Amino acid sequence: MDLAVNDLRLHKVRFIATIVGVGLLFTIVLAMNGLYRGNIFEGLALINATNPDLWVVERYRGGPFNEQSTLPEFYHYSIKAVPGVEKASPFIYYTVERPIGGISRHFSIVGYDVFGGLGGPQKIFAGRGIQQAHYEMVAHVKLGAHIGDRIPLGLHTYTVVGLTKEAVSSDGEALVYLSLPDAQEVLYQRDNEEVRNQQERSLRTLAGQSYLSPSQAEKLLVVLRPDTHIINAILVRLKPGVDRTDIKRRIEQWQYLSAFTTQDEIELMLKGRLSGMSKQLLLFRTLLLIISVVIITLVVYTFTMEKIRSIAVMKLIGAPNSVIIRMIMEQSLLLTVSAFLFALILIQSTYQMFPRTILRVPGDDLLAFVVSFVGGILASTLGLVHALRTEPAMALGGE
Repeated sequence: MDLAVNDLRLHKVRFIATIVGVGLLFTIVLAMNGLYRGNIFEGLALINATNPDLWVVERYRGGPFNEQSTLPEFYHYSIKAVPGVEKASPFIYYTVERPIGGISRHFSIVGYDVFGGLGGPQKIFAGRGIQQAHYEMVAHVKLGAHIGDRIPLGLHTYTVVGLTKEAVSSDGEALVYLSLPDAQEVLYQRDNEEVRNQQERSLRTLAGQSYLSPSQAEKLLVVLRPDTHIINAILVRLKPGVDRTDIKRRIEQWQYLSAFTTQDEIELMLKGRLSGMSKQLLLFRTLLLIISVVIITLVVYTFTMEKIRSIAVMKLIGAPNSVIIRMIMEQSLLLTVSAFLFALILIQSTYQMFPRTILRVPGDDLLAFVVSFVGGILASTLGLVHALRTEPAMALGGE
Protein backbone atom coordinates (compact mmCIF):
# COMPACT_ATOMS: atom_id res chain seq x y z
CA MET A 1 0.00 0.00 0.00
CA ASP A 2 1.23 3.51 -0.86
CA LEU A 3 -0.32 6.13 1.42
CA ALA A 4 -0.07 9.03 -1.01
CA VAL A 5 -1.43 7.06 -3.96
CA ASN A 6 -4.14 5.60 -1.73
CA ASP A 7 -5.22 9.09 -0.64
CA LEU A 8 -5.32 10.30 -4.23
CA ARG A 9 -7.38 7.31 -5.27
CA LEU A 10 -9.86 7.08 -2.40
CA HIS A 11 -9.95 10.70 -1.17
CA LYS A 12 -8.97 12.64 -4.29
CA VAL A 13 -10.99 15.77 -3.52
CA ARG A 14 -9.78 16.01 0.07
CA PHE A 15 -6.13 15.42 -0.82
CA ILE A 16 -6.19 18.00 -3.62
CA ALA A 17 -8.07 20.47 -1.41
CA THR A 18 -5.37 20.01 1.23
CA ILE A 19 -2.66 20.71 -1.35
CA VAL A 20 -4.51 23.85 -2.48
CA GLY A 21 -5.05 25.04 1.09
CA VAL A 22 -1.43 24.55 2.14
CA GLY A 23 -0.35 25.99 -1.22
CA LEU A 24 -2.33 29.17 -0.58
CA LEU A 25 -0.58 29.51 2.76
CA PHE A 26 2.78 29.09 1.02
CA THR A 27 1.65 31.72 -1.50
CA ILE A 28 1.15 34.20 1.34
CA VAL A 29 4.61 33.32 2.63
CA LEU A 30 6.17 33.98 -0.79
CA ALA A 31 4.15 37.19 -1.16
CA MET A 32 5.31 38.37 2.26
CA ASN A 33 8.91 37.62 1.26
CA GLY A 34 8.44 39.73 -1.86
CA LEU A 35 6.68 42.49 0.07
CA TYR A 36 9.57 42.65 2.54
CA ARG A 37 12.08 42.99 -0.29
CA GLY A 38 9.80 45.34 -2.23
CA ASN A 39 9.39 47.69 0.72
CA ILE A 40 13.16 48.14 0.92
CA PHE A 41 13.50 48.40 -2.87
CA GLU A 42 10.83 51.10 -3.14
CA GLY A 43 12.18 53.01 -0.16
CA LEU A 44 15.63 53.21 -1.75
CA ALA A 45 14.57 53.42 -5.42
CA LEU A 46 14.81 57.20 -5.79
CA ILE A 47 18.11 57.36 -3.90
CA ASN A 48 19.64 54.70 -6.15
CA ALA A 49 18.19 56.22 -9.32
CA THR A 50 19.49 59.71 -8.50
CA ASN A 51 22.86 58.56 -7.12
CA PRO A 52 24.96 61.76 -6.96
CA ASP A 53 28.41 61.76 -5.40
CA LEU A 54 27.12 63.76 -2.41
CA TRP A 55 23.78 64.83 -0.94
CA VAL A 56 24.12 68.19 0.81
CA VAL A 57 21.33 69.02 3.27
CA GLU A 58 20.54 71.25 6.23
CA ARG A 59 23.00 70.98 9.11
CA TYR A 60 22.40 67.97 11.41
CA ARG A 61 19.47 66.78 9.30
CA GLY A 62 19.18 63.33 7.75
CA GLY A 63 17.36 64.67 4.71
CA PRO A 64 15.95 64.95 2.27
CA PHE A 65 14.06 61.60 2.49
CA ASN A 66 14.51 60.35 6.03
CA GLU A 67 14.03 63.82 7.56
CA GLN A 68 12.83 67.18 6.28
CA SER A 69 15.58 69.56 5.19
CA THR A 70 15.19 73.15 3.97
CA LEU A 71 17.83 75.36 2.39
CA PRO A 72 17.82 78.66 0.48
CA GLU A 73 18.13 77.91 -3.21
CA PHE A 74 21.19 80.13 -3.71
CA TYR A 75 23.27 77.86 -1.45
CA HIS A 76 24.07 75.69 -4.43
CA TYR A 77 26.31 78.45 -5.79
CA SER A 78 28.46 78.22 -2.65
CA ILE A 79 28.71 74.45 -3.02
CA LYS A 80 29.63 74.81 -6.69
CA ALA A 81 32.54 77.08 -5.65
CA VAL A 82 34.11 74.38 -3.46
CA PRO A 83 37.31 73.11 -5.14
CA GLY A 84 36.76 69.67 -6.66
CA VAL A 85 33.01 70.09 -7.26
CA GLU A 86 32.03 69.74 -10.91
CA LYS A 87 28.30 70.35 -10.58
CA ALA A 88 25.93 71.35 -7.75
CA SER A 89 22.21 71.17 -8.48
CA PRO A 90 19.26 72.29 -6.34
CA PHE A 91 16.76 69.52 -5.54
CA ILE A 92 13.32 69.47 -3.97
CA TYR A 93 11.21 66.50 -2.85
CA TYR A 94 7.86 66.42 -1.06
CA THR A 95 4.63 64.41 -0.88
CA VAL A 96 1.20 65.74 -1.84
CA GLU A 97 -2.35 64.53 -2.29
CA ARG A 98 -4.28 65.98 -5.21
CA PRO A 99 -7.38 65.04 -7.23
CA ILE A 100 -6.43 63.55 -10.60
CA GLY A 101 -9.19 62.46 -12.93
CA GLY A 102 -11.73 62.96 -10.18
CA ILE A 103 -9.85 60.62 -7.80
CA SER A 104 -7.71 61.78 -4.87
CA ARG A 105 -4.18 60.51 -5.48
CA HIS A 106 -1.23 60.36 -3.10
CA PHE A 107 2.13 60.93 -4.82
CA SER A 108 5.48 62.67 -4.45
CA ILE A 109 6.96 65.50 -6.49
CA VAL A 110 10.60 65.91 -7.46
CA GLY A 111 11.78 69.32 -8.58
CA TYR A 112 15.15 69.68 -10.32
CA ASP A 113 17.09 71.89 -12.70
CA VAL A 114 15.83 70.61 -16.06
CA PHE A 115 18.62 72.36 -17.98
CA GLY A 116 21.56 70.09 -17.22
CA GLY A 117 21.01 69.65 -13.50
CA LEU A 118 21.07 66.44 -11.46
CA GLY A 119 18.07 64.62 -10.01
CA GLY A 120 15.87 64.12 -13.05
CA PRO A 121 14.49 60.84 -14.47
CA GLN A 122 17.22 58.68 -15.97
CA LYS A 123 15.04 56.30 -18.01
CA ILE A 124 11.90 57.38 -19.85
CA PHE A 125 10.08 54.54 -21.60
CA ALA A 126 7.40 56.68 -23.28
CA GLY A 127 7.44 60.29 -24.45
CA ARG A 128 10.34 62.60 -23.60
CA GLY A 129 11.95 64.46 -20.75
CA ILE A 130 11.07 67.97 -19.60
CA GLN A 131 12.38 70.54 -22.08
CA GLN A 132 10.69 73.72 -20.88
CA ALA A 133 11.10 75.70 -17.69
CA HIS A 134 7.39 75.57 -16.91
CA TYR A 135 4.21 73.49 -17.18
CA GLU A 136 5.64 70.10 -18.23
CA MET A 137 5.90 66.94 -16.15
CA VAL A 138 7.21 63.39 -16.30
CA ALA A 139 5.12 60.93 -14.28
CA HIS A 140 5.50 57.36 -13.05
CA VAL A 141 3.03 54.91 -14.57
CA LYS A 142 1.55 54.32 -11.09
CA LEU A 143 -0.06 57.75 -11.35
CA GLY A 144 -2.33 56.41 -14.09
CA ALA A 145 -1.63 59.34 -16.41
CA HIS A 146 -0.97 59.19 -20.17
CA ILE A 147 1.11 61.21 -22.57
CA GLY A 148 -0.67 64.48 -23.28
CA ASP A 149 -2.80 64.46 -20.13
CA ARG A 150 -3.21 67.85 -18.47
CA ILE A 151 -3.03 67.71 -14.68
CA PRO A 152 -3.86 70.70 -12.45
CA LEU A 153 -1.40 71.28 -9.59
CA GLY A 154 -1.57 74.42 -7.50
CA LEU A 155 -2.33 77.47 -9.61
CA HIS A 156 -1.45 75.97 -13.00
CA THR A 157 -2.02 72.96 -15.24
CA TYR A 158 0.85 70.71 -16.31
CA THR A 159 1.12 68.53 -19.41
CA VAL A 160 2.45 64.99 -19.11
CA VAL A 161 5.26 64.75 -21.68
CA GLY A 162 6.93 61.52 -20.49
CA LEU A 163 6.37 58.35 -18.47
CA THR A 164 8.88 56.46 -16.35
CA LYS A 165 8.98 53.18 -14.41
CA GLU A 166 12.38 53.76 -12.83
CA ALA A 167 11.72 55.04 -9.33
CA VAL A 168 8.84 55.54 -6.94
CA SER A 169 8.50 57.59 -3.77
CA SER A 170 9.88 56.24 -0.51
CA ASP A 171 6.39 55.06 0.51
CA GLY A 172 5.83 53.20 -2.76
CA GLU A 173 3.53 55.76 -4.36
CA ALA A 174 3.86 57.38 -7.79
CA LEU A 175 6.56 59.94 -8.50
CA VAL A 176 6.15 63.12 -10.56
CA TYR A 177 9.05 65.16 -11.94
CA LEU A 178 8.68 68.92 -12.42
CA SER A 179 11.09 71.73 -13.14
CA LEU A 180 12.49 73.29 -9.96
CA PRO A 181 10.48 76.57 -10.15
CA ASP A 182 7.27 74.65 -10.89
CA ALA A 183 7.83 72.31 -7.93
CA GLN A 184 8.55 75.27 -5.65
CA GLU A 185 5.42 77.03 -6.83
CA VAL A 186 3.20 73.99 -6.24
CA LEU A 187 4.56 73.63 -2.71
CA TYR A 188 4.91 77.24 -1.56
CA GLN A 189 2.75 79.49 -3.74
CA ARG A 190 -0.67 80.26 -2.23
CA ASP A 191 -3.79 81.09 -4.21
CA ASN A 192 -4.88 84.70 -4.59
CA GLU A 193 -7.40 84.62 -1.74
CA GLU A 194 -4.84 83.22 0.71
CA VAL A 195 -2.26 85.80 -0.42
CA ARG A 196 -4.80 88.58 0.08
CA ASN A 197 -5.71 87.36 3.57
CA GLN A 198 -2.05 87.06 4.55
CA GLN A 199 -1.31 90.56 3.31
CA GLU A 200 -4.20 91.98 5.31
CA ARG A 201 -3.02 90.22 8.49
CA SER A 202 0.56 91.44 7.96
CA LEU A 203 -0.61 94.97 7.21
CA ARG A 204 -2.68 95.11 10.43
CA THR A 205 0.34 93.90 12.39
CA LEU A 206 2.60 96.55 10.87
CA ALA A 207 -0.01 99.29 11.22
CA GLY A 208 -0.16 98.58 14.94
CA GLN A 209 3.46 99.64 15.34
CA SER A 210 3.57 103.25 16.52
CA TYR A 211 6.87 103.99 14.82
CA LEU A 212 5.55 103.11 11.30
CA SER A 213 3.40 105.32 9.15
CA PRO A 214 0.76 103.69 6.87
CA SER A 215 2.96 104.28 3.81
CA GLN A 216 5.97 102.72 5.51
CA ALA A 217 3.89 99.70 6.53
CA GLU A 218 2.82 99.15 2.90
CA LYS A 219 6.43 99.33 1.75
CA LEU A 220 7.53 96.77 4.35
CA LEU A 221 4.69 94.47 3.28
CA VAL A 222 6.59 93.62 0.09
CA VAL A 223 9.59 92.48 2.13
CA LEU A 224 7.41 90.17 4.23
CA ARG A 225 6.07 88.18 1.28
CA PRO A 226 6.95 84.49 1.63
CA ASP A 227 9.98 83.28 -0.30
CA THR A 228 9.40 80.33 -2.62
CA HIS A 229 13.08 79.86 -3.51
CA ILE A 230 13.54 77.05 -1.00
CA ILE A 231 15.05 73.61 -1.69
CA ASN A 232 15.52 70.39 0.28
CA ALA A 233 18.99 69.34 -0.86
CA ILE A 234 21.87 70.05 -3.20
CA LEU A 235 23.07 67.21 -5.41
CA VAL A 236 26.82 67.25 -6.01
CA ARG A 237 28.88 65.67 -8.75
CA LEU A 238 32.64 65.69 -8.14
CA LYS A 239 35.45 66.02 -10.63
CA PRO A 240 37.23 62.79 -11.56
CA GLY A 241 39.93 61.72 -9.11
CA VAL A 242 38.77 64.00 -6.29
CA ASP A 243 38.74 62.61 -2.75
CA ARG A 244 35.06 62.42 -1.80
CA THR A 245 35.80 62.32 1.92
CA ASP A 246 37.85 65.50 1.70
CA ILE A 247 35.10 67.40 -0.17
CA LYS A 248 32.53 66.13 2.32
CA ARG A 249 34.64 67.41 5.20
CA ARG A 250 35.13 70.81 3.54
CA ILE A 251 31.41 71.29 2.96
CA GLU A 252 30.55 70.36 6.54
CA GLN A 253 33.34 72.47 8.02
CA TRP A 254 33.16 75.62 5.88
CA GLN A 255 29.58 75.71 4.60
CA TYR A 256 28.03 74.59 7.89
CA LEU A 257 25.90 71.97 6.15
CA SER A 258 25.69 68.17 6.28
CA ALA A 259 26.88 66.03 3.38
CA PHE A 260 26.12 62.36 2.75
CA THR A 261 27.17 59.86 0.14
CA THR A 262 24.51 57.72 -1.53
CA GLN A 263 25.50 54.83 0.73
CA ASP A 264 25.07 57.12 3.74
CA GLU A 265 21.57 58.03 2.54
CA ILE A 266 20.72 54.35 2.14
CA GLU A 267 21.89 53.61 5.68
CA LEU A 268 19.85 56.53 7.03
CA MET A 269 16.71 55.16 5.38
CA LEU A 270 17.32 51.56 6.44
CA LYS A 271 17.93 52.55 10.07
CA GLY A 272 15.27 55.25 10.10
CA ARG A 273 12.15 55.50 7.97
CA LEU A 274 12.21 51.93 6.65
CA SER A 275 13.32 50.26 9.86
CA GLY A 276 9.95 49.79 11.59
CA MET A 277 8.09 48.46 8.56
CA SER A 278 10.96 46.17 7.55
CA LYS A 279 11.11 44.62 11.03
CA GLN A 280 7.36 44.11 11.06
CA LEU A 281 7.31 42.46 7.63
CA LEU A 282 10.27 40.28 8.59
CA LEU A 283 8.39 39.14 11.70
CA PHE A 284 5.25 38.36 9.69
CA ARG A 285 7.13 36.34 7.05
CA THR A 286 8.89 34.33 9.79
CA LEU A 287 5.64 33.63 11.64
CA LEU A 288 3.86 32.59 8.44
CA LEU A 289 6.64 30.19 7.54
CA ILE A 290 6.50 28.61 11.01
CA ILE A 291 2.71 28.34 10.81
CA SER A 292 2.98 26.66 7.39
CA VAL A 293 5.34 24.02 8.77
CA VAL A 294 3.06 23.41 11.76
CA ILE A 295 0.00 22.98 9.53
CA ILE A 296 1.84 20.53 7.26
CA THR A 297 2.91 18.57 10.33
CA LEU A 298 -0.65 18.38 11.65
CA VAL A 299 -2.12 17.43 8.26
CA VAL A 300 0.39 14.63 7.62
CA TYR A 301 0.06 13.36 11.19
CA THR A 302 -3.74 13.28 10.84
CA PHE A 303 -3.53 11.47 7.50
CA THR A 304 -1.18 8.90 9.04
CA MET A 305 -3.40 8.30 12.07
CA GLU A 306 -6.38 7.63 9.80
CA LYS A 307 -4.49 4.70 8.30
CA ILE A 308 -3.10 3.30 11.50
CA ARG A 309 -5.09 0.03 11.16
CA SER A 310 -3.84 -0.42 7.62
CA ILE A 311 -0.30 0.00 8.92
CA ALA A 312 -1.07 -2.58 11.64
CA VAL A 313 -2.22 -5.05 8.97
CA MET A 314 1.03 -4.53 7.08
CA LYS A 315 3.02 -5.21 10.22
CA LEU A 316 0.87 -8.31 10.90
CA ILE A 317 1.70 -9.82 7.50
CA GLY A 318 5.39 -9.11 8.05
CA ALA A 319 6.06 -5.87 6.18
CA PRO A 320 9.44 -4.43 7.31
CA ASN A 321 9.66 -1.02 8.97
CA SER A 322 11.54 0.40 5.97
CA VAL A 323 8.43 -0.03 3.80
CA ILE A 324 6.26 1.82 6.32
CA ILE A 325 8.85 4.60 6.64
CA ARG A 326 9.01 5.00 2.85
CA MET A 327 5.23 5.24 2.48
CA ILE A 328 4.79 7.88 5.17
CA MET A 329 7.74 9.92 3.86
CA GLU A 330 6.33 9.78 0.32
CA GLN A 331 2.95 11.03 1.49
CA SER A 332 4.45 13.92 3.44
CA LEU A 333 6.89 15.02 0.75
CA LEU A 334 4.31 14.71 -2.03
CA LEU A 335 1.98 16.98 -0.09
CA THR A 336 4.73 19.50 0.72
CA VAL A 337 6.29 19.65 -2.75
CA SER A 338 2.92 19.78 -4.54
CA ALA A 339 1.68 22.57 -2.29
CA PHE A 340 4.88 24.58 -2.79
CA LEU A 341 4.80 24.15 -6.58
CA PHE A 342 1.19 25.31 -6.56
CA ALA A 343 2.27 28.36 -4.53
CA LEU A 344 5.11 29.17 -6.94
CA ILE A 345 2.80 29.01 -9.96
CA LEU A 346 0.17 31.14 -8.24
CA ILE A 347 2.53 33.87 -7.00
CA GLN A 348 4.30 33.99 -10.36
CA SER A 349 0.94 34.58 -12.05
CA THR A 350 -0.36 37.21 -9.63
CA TYR A 351 2.51 39.15 -8.01
CA GLN A 352 2.26 42.01 -10.53
CA MET A 353 -1.36 42.62 -9.48
CA PHE A 354 -0.44 43.63 -5.92
CA PRO A 355 -0.72 47.37 -5.14
CA ARG A 356 2.77 47.36 -3.59
CA THR A 357 5.87 46.00 -5.31
CA ILE A 358 6.44 42.27 -4.76
CA LEU A 359 10.16 41.80 -5.42
CA ARG A 360 10.86 38.15 -6.16
CA VAL A 361 14.30 36.99 -5.00
CA PRO A 362 15.30 33.39 -5.91
CA GLY A 363 17.19 33.02 -2.64
CA ASP A 364 14.04 33.77 -0.63
CA ASP A 365 12.02 31.21 -2.60
CA LEU A 366 14.77 28.63 -2.13
CA LEU A 367 14.94 29.30 1.61
CA ALA A 368 11.15 28.97 1.92
CA PHE A 369 11.26 25.67 0.02
CA VAL A 370 14.09 24.30 2.16
CA VAL A 371 12.23 25.19 5.36
CA SER A 372 9.05 23.66 3.97
CA PHE A 373 10.90 20.52 2.90
CA VAL A 374 12.44 20.16 6.34
CA GLY A 375 8.96 20.71 7.77
CA GLY A 376 7.66 17.89 5.61
CA ILE A 377 10.37 15.57 6.91
CA LEU A 378 9.52 16.65 10.46
CA ALA A 379 5.88 15.87 9.80
CA SER A 380 6.89 12.43 8.53
CA THR A 381 8.97 11.82 11.64
CA LEU A 382 6.07 12.55 13.98
CA GLY A 383 3.83 10.21 12.03
CA LEU A 384 6.53 7.55 11.93
CA VAL A 385 6.99 7.58 15.70
CA HIS A 386 3.36 6.63 16.18
CA ALA A 387 3.22 4.25 13.21
CA LEU A 388 6.28 2.25 14.29
CA ARG A 389 4.84 1.88 17.78
CA THR A 390 1.61 0.44 16.39
CA GLU A 391 1.03 -3.16 17.52
CA PRO A 392 0.05 -5.72 14.86
CA ALA A 393 -2.82 -6.78 17.16
CA MET A 394 -4.63 -3.56 16.26
CA ALA A 395 -5.38 -5.11 12.86
CA LEU A 396 -7.50 -7.67 14.69
CA GLY A 397 -9.39 -5.07 16.68
CA GLY A 398 -6.97 -4.74 19.59
CA GLU A 399 -5.78 -1.54 21.21
